[in-house]
Amino acid sequence: MFNLFKKKATKPIVKIPQHIAFICDGNRRWAEKRGLPPLMGHKAGISNFEKLVDWFMERGVSTISFYIFSTENWNRTKEEIDFLMDLFYTEINKNMKHALERNLRYRVVGSREKLPKKLANLCDKLEKATAENTGGTVVFALNYGGQDEIIRAVNAAIENGEKVDKDTFETFMDTGDLLPVDLMVRTSNECRISNFLLWKLAYAELLFIPEHWPELVKSEKLWHYVLEEYQKRDRRFGGGKKKNYSGKQK
Repeated sequence: MFNLFKKKATKPIVKIPQHIAFICDGNRRWAEKRGLPPLMGHKAGISNFEKLVDWFMERGVSTISFYIFSTENWNRTKEEIDFLMDLFYTEINKNMKHALERNLRYRVVGSREKLPKKLANLCDKLEKATAENTGGTVVFALNYGGQDEIIRAVNAAIENGEKVDKDTFETFMDTGDLLPVDLMVRTSNECRISNFLLWKLAYAELLFIPEHWPELVKSEKLWHYVLEEYQKRDRRFGGGKKKNYSGKQK
């Protein structure tokens, strides 16, 4: 009888992605759905960011990347771009404290060229201040495009004047020191990768969910769902399952 009142046991999560990459999509749609100005969706998208990072790190994820502004996003209105640049500056200042408290290393990948000078300088300061931290890595892809990163790396390799292999080529990339992505998650029911971490996504599992980013960033239920979905994936990296394909007796 007393068994009726026992809580259902939570299934332990045994297979953990070491690098999760999020495409943070749907901020404006989230706001419009609620009758709010579209730009307020961007504020909602960062409102619980540090708790999300802590939650995944506590469960064994070692690197988390966030696609926050692409090389194509410069096509948006000046009003939105200015709002986002100010928001990034404020948030990165805040992240500095979080990084030092939690022993986290922060990386900002992408070209600094078009960023406001004070924001570019702050990105450099964040990376320098946290470079020796060992509690996990948080990555912001800011003014980032996968094709742009590869082209810049090719030109740097040519300038270096020596042939490269896979490992040496990565040393010329913004993301060269990062782990390969194990799981990429995109919100807002958009099923594409949009020029994100093309090199590091080579063997990533892809997960597309209908919720907008401001919903995922606040929902521990969705965080559990992300890890549970990853557990279901059978990653073979081109090797296939171990089967007796020939049918011969061993």
